[in-house]
Amino acid sequence: MLRRILLTASRSDATRRLIETAPVSQGVVRRFVAGNTCEEAVSATRQLIGDGLAVTLDHLGEDCVDVEHATQVKDAYLLLLDQLDEAGLARGLGRRGFTDRSAEVSVKLSAIGQALPGDGKKIALENARSICEAAQRVGTTVTLDMEDHTTTDDTLEALRELRTDFPWVGAVLQAYLKRTEADCRDLARAGSRIRLCKGAYKEPESVAYLDQAEVDKSYVRCVKALLGGSGYPMFATHDPRLIEIIGALAIRDGRESGSYEYQMLYGIRPEEQLRLADLGELVRVYVPYGKEWYGYLMRRLAERPANLTFFARSLITKG
Repeated sequence: MLRRILLTASRSDATRRLIETAPVSQGVVRRFVAGNTCEEAVSATRQLIGDGLAVTLDHLGEDCVDVEHATQVKDAYLLLLDQLDEAGLARGLGRRGFTDRSAEVSVKLSAIGQALPGDGKKIALENARSICEAAQRVGTTVTLDMEDHTTTDDTLEALRELRTDFPWVGAVLQAYLKRTEADCRDLARAGSRIRLCKGAYKEPESVAYLDQAEVDKSYVRCVKALLGGSGYPMFATHDPRLIEIIGALAIRDGRESGSYEYQMLYGIRPEEQLRLADLGELVRVYVPYGKEWYGYLMRRLAERPANLTFFARSLITKG
């Protein structure tokens, strides 16, 4: 029930204004968001790579209202990629000596035009192609983020189009969708990069598992499908039990470190991120930045009760 309330609040303009104007909010947001600017994002990336972690960066801004807005978001990614390249982070080398600890970018197609009327899908694909060209030029990769279930088919269609020229483009699948196990089996091919997460959008029972235990079971089935294939799986989870299961299944399937990776959110379980990296696992941190942080923050609070407790404690302390 609490999760549904928070996901509803993520789309409420009134709640958005209240949270965005609360003095304490900025302090809380800094835990989960690397900053408002490209420079702040690059600085956070440098720190994480120096600690032996890899990074994927997300420029926040999902509510694209026109073509100009979509172009601005695309240009923000081009600037980010240029700055990562100038900082030597696209092909990063951390102090622990890992040459594969570097930064890539994650892109929501809705942010670059997908939902615009008329030619929205075409506009988003063209913008994504420009971002992929820039990423290829600096030697890194792009992952297409997944959003609510109504965008899944369009996102996978864009993935197929982009992989014609950029076979390294990654995608995200969400374990709470009932279709995802089949999608995992279909996409667990050589060269395919797939991030598996639980999912963080409000979905109807007709398409998604609503019970957390059922979501976890689906996640494990998807892990088995991805590890059993020949692609490169990226497991996005903070759940200690799932992390243990993934490790055991990787050993069972003869997967070596570096043939898959763990992914975690910026600001959540940083000690666990470093622990896994110290064990030789590749851990990538999802680093969001930008002024449009509200929807992202509310979904993070909905995902884990501990996040909401942290936020409420901060409000009480500062208030």
